[in-house]
Amino acid sequence: MNPKTILVIVSSGPYKGSDVVWNALRLAESALENGNDARIFLINEGVDTGRGGLKPPDNFFDLAQMLTGIANMGADIKYCKTCIDRCGIGTGEMMEEIKVGSMKDLHDWIVTSDRVVTF
Repeated sequence: MNPKTILVIVSSGPYKGSDVVWNALRLAESALENGNDARIFLINEGVDTGRGGLKPPDNFFDLAQMLTGIANMGADIKYCKTCIDRCGIGTGEMMEEIKVGSMKDLHDWIVTSDRVVTF
């Protein structure tokens, strides 16, 4: 079986009263565990998932820890630099496993991925 490349676009913010981001990360992790390549692009409120020092509320999964684990498994992870600038967060607060990305990067990932899923 030829490995497929799965792109997971996360635009939902972490810990917003749903499991959306948790499920997005679980999908990327599952892709890697099944021999596929995974890419994650954080955009809009989804960039908050990659902030360093993000702490989960009580009884929630640690999304930052999951993201680090997925990166260590080989996933390519980028965040939208424009979204960070617009939110005033600043790149210094992002986890080191996540690289700066742009709309061109997202475009390139979309056209070179076998499957694209948005959350």
